[in-house]
Amino acid sequence: MITLDLSQAKLAEDLSAYGEKVKEIHQMINEGTGLGNDFLGWLTLPSDHDKAEVELIKKTAAKLREEVDVLLVCGIGGSYLGARAAIDAVNGLYGSDKMEIIYVGNTFSSTYIKQVVEYVKDKEFAINVISKSGTTTETSISFRIFKELLENQKGKEIAKQRIVATTDKARGALKTLANNEEYVTFVIPDNVGGRFSVLTAVGLFPIAMAGIDIDAMLKGALDASQKYNDDNIETNDSYRYGVARQLLGKQGYPAEMFVTYELQLAMVAEWWKQLYGESEGKDGKGILPTSGTFSTDLHSLGQFVQDGSKVLFETVLQIDTPALNIEVPNDKDDLDCLNYLTGKTVDYVNKKAAEGTIDAHVNTGNVPNILINLEKMDAYGFGYMVYFFELSCAMSCYFLGVNPFNQPGVEVYKANMFKLLGKPGC
Repeated sequence: MITLDLSQAKLAEDLSAYGEKVKEIHQMINEGTGLGNDFLGWLTLPSDHDKAEVELIKKTAAKLREEVDVLLVCGIGGSYLGARAAIDAVNGLYGSDKMEIIYVGNTFSSTYIKQVVEYVKDKEFAINVISKSGTTTETSISFRIFKELLENQKGKEIAKQRIVATTDKARGALKTLANNEEYVTFVIPDNVGGRFSVLTAVGLFPIAMAGIDIDAMLKGALDASQKYNDDNIETNDSYRYGVARQLLGKQGYPAEMFVTYELQLAMVAEWWKQLYGESEGKDGKGILPTSGTFSTDLHSLGQFVQDGSKVLFETVLQIDTPALNIEVPNDKDDLDCLNYLTGKTVDYVNKKAAEGTIDAHVNTGNVPNILINLEKMDAYGFGYMVYFFELSCAMSCYFLGVNPFNQPGVEVYKANMFKLLGKPGC
């Protein structure tokens, strides 16, 4: 499903020189002896996930899809980015599925929240609130607002049936509320961190609500887990990518631009940025994750990438076979001089734009490019890709010498915010 091409990466060192180090890290990951080893649940999740819970997810989603038109996914960070990435990538931005997914609980923007309230107040909607603690401020504020709206609109009994809580299995404010109100509840596993959680109920329930085959997604991840359970740096492309990006960081490239050529993959880039940024950016170390959607962003960022300061390398994700395609039509006047493309598909043009851009950036602009090709972005392919990047992230972080699974820095802004808000105890 995935091929990796490092021929344009301008690596100054041979990856094979790090074969023994990769073997050691592979063993550390699989035996759980490294930093953060209590958060390695994602590693075996494709094979040992809770099968009964997956069946309940599908059953609950099928029932609600018959009753509502809109699902509000109420979460922030890893509690929504993976699901949004999957839904956009697989269904497209204007997909044919009847269920509309709207994301709340990920902002303090009063304008956005109020507009969503006005939009859904006369619609049939459900809420999937996602929080391990139940006290995440952005999520909790939005949940209060939309829970009250739903209860006022439909009454408490129907509202209870349309609120699904994804939270801790045993404790926390949201778990207590879910028990008291008898919400359908799914579990955030103790050993899976938020940014690695898309293949848990955190991602699977909203993805199922969007009409996507979650069994196929899990099968893709399972096949990837078997493919990349390999300690050989010569044959494991997931590890090769993780090491290659670290070597480029060592060569003086402090930023990595994740590039796609499909608008519906913009949220995949956002998910990828959290995965690598939150996992790697600590102890004064790490490569800054950025992103661009080409050819769109070539008309805004392209000049900098081509001719600007050499601070970044690119990782280009291309999809071999698009979900949909369309041909360029003929025009009798040909005033735009495009008739030479008559009968060619737009994806053909997109692929040629990518080839030309890679050539320009690598050979003229001297910008290293790592090329990743995914055969097809369907449910199976998304699951496969997720596992590829999660495993490569673990390798990359351990190679750098940081804990991939903690995020101590994110608490600083929260402490300052709570103090300014006058939260009791601050």
